[in-house]
Amino acid sequence: MTHSDKIQGILDTLPTKPGCYLMKNADGRIIYIGKAVNLRSRVRSYFHATPDTSYKTVQMVRHIADIEWIVVGSELEALILEMNLIKKHRPHYNIRLKDDKRYPYIKVHWAAPFPRVTVTRMMEKDGSRYFGPYTSVWAVHQTLDVLRKIFPYLTCDREITGQDARACLYFDIKLCTAPCIGKIQQAAYRQMIEDLCQFLLGRSDPIVSRLRQDMEAASENEKYEQAAAIRDQITSIERVVERQKVVSPDQKDADVIAVARSDHEACVQIFFIRSGKLIGREYFILEGTEDEPEEAVISQFMEQFYSEAASIPEEVLLPMAVEEHQIIQQWLHTRRGGQKVEIRVPRSGSRRELVKLASENALETLTALKTQWQSDRSRQTEALTDLQTALTMPEPPNRIECYDISNTQGVSSVGSMVVFEQGVPNKKLYRHFNIKGVAGPDDFASMEEVLSRRFKRWEAAQEEKAKPGAKIDVAFSMLPDLLIVDGGKGQLGRAVSVLEETGLTGRFRVAGLAKQQEEIFLPGESASIMLPRHSQGLYLLQRIRDEAHRFAITAHRNKRGKIGLASRLDSVPGIGPARRTALLKHFGSIDKIREASEEALMELPGITKQVARAIKSHLE
Repeated sequence: MTHSDKIQGILDTLPTKPGCYLMKNADGRIIYIGKAVNLRSRVRSYFHATPDTSYKTVQMVRHIADIEWIVVGSELEALILEMNLIKKHRPHYNIRLKDDKRYPYIKVHWAAPFPRVTVTRMMEKDGSRYFGPYTSVWAVHQTLDVLRKIFPYLTCDREITGQDARACLYFDIKLCTAPCIGKIQQAAYRQMIEDLCQFLLGRSDPIVSRLRQDMEAASENEKYEQAAAIRDQITSIERVVERQKVVSPDQKDADVIAVARSDHEACVQIFFIRSGKLIGREYFILEGTEDEPEEAVISQFMEQFYSEAASIPEEVLLPMAVEEHQIIQQWLHTRRGGQKVEIRVPRSGSRRELVKLASENALETLTALKTQWQSDRSRQTEALTDLQTALTMPEPPNRIECYDISNTQGVSSVGSMVVFEQGVPNKKLYRHFNIKGVAGPDDFASMEEVLSRRFKRWEAAQEEKAKPGAKIDVAFSMLPDLLIVDGGKGQLGRAVSVLEETGLTGRFRVAGLAKQQEEIFLPGESASIMLPRHSQGLYLLQRIRDEAHRFAITAHRNKRGKIGLASRLDSVPGIGPARRTALLKHFGSIDKIREASEEALMELPGITKQVARAIKSHLE
């Protein structure tokens, strides 16, 4: 992979210390942030692509125009710095929580004499207690509605003196204990709020035990109204607790994390176990996960979620081991105030069943979110109308085709064609094209070949229609209303050339979609179109583009896998058939070659120090 003299100069001067690196495009925008124990080794590895290098990495490297780095003192410092930088800049190629808004928390204003309970999106060091984050404000308010019936806390902004003439309506409907008129003293009110906090942490048993003692004492003192009120409170608590399944006999606090994948997104489900009871669950959607291993998705989720979490449990259960679990565990230890945190991958028993249940929930949630779009006709209509307006089309685009190219250094290049009808994917009409007439990594020429072949198929289908009993590929027998190429003006220009050559100019709308800024380019227009960020039209375009990308890289992986192990060595400079055969015969496998030291490689005839370094850099 070629790169500029500027980049080469940076690569030659990178330090060998731990730190973070920030990769920027030509506009100076940060497109990726990473961390490394050895900055020099890690950053240089991006510029030694092999047939197994992910499509996402290849695309990212093509956009790198500058690299900055920050040296830190340890791997833990690198992890913390990376988290803060990703949160601040939200780079396009990083795995990240999908919503850039802050998540809601329940806030208990503990520093106030009579603490109130509110919902906030900002944790501050103001003496308050926080619970969360939650993914839905609606879910938070539902929780508070239940809590307020059990623990009738203040919601007004009155200055509490206990001397007010009368209480508000909430006291009459039993949703406030009325400290404003002295119906409850400060100590008793704060005890109630402490109970509320413990209840949110899943520690209900000590609360119920103490309330039973208070009820019996009130009854013995013939305070029957007070005893009845405590009895009702106990009943309400028990009613909620009944729905909290006991899942662990050792009464540990634990979070259970699992992930489900779908195309370019991932859904992480997290179960909250407190004192052995399953007290709640949340799901989070992450984007930028294409081509990323599941372990990386889980690691990034843990770093981003626990940097915002109000509390850290003593145990985190995962479906698989993650590479950085020791350093993440060390960081969680500091986040928990020096108390021990253990990351575990249960192999059997109830904990393993919990991880399995979380995985099933994650998959069900992701499936439900995907089908929600397809079942919501109003959103589809709105999206198609958005596109009709933005692209000045006479009618909404009923059939949309999108094309993408996948290759690694020109190896096994594949083009994809996906079809959406009425805003919904029709996978029966998807097709892929093995690039035949293009040498090297030329996406423009590859796109031109794909579109030329697609419309020659359309011409052939028109001829076949006139023949009785002819078999016609329905994927090619119709023209689109809107054709989208994944890319900017360059790719769009090639598409326009093909339409001119085939005489199809003006038969349908054609557009280029640039991924960096989600810009839409139209033929003959110098300025791009930017749809509103949260418009249904933009959401549909992103889904179509991402589906074309997914379909392309899937076909690319399948084709690349057939090339065989030896092809990975063929991409190494200085390795021909004889040296390739000698290496495989001596070491037995690509993995063993990768693990070998430079000195071990140089023991073979013809393997110089330069060739050995090339082998290591390409295979690592």
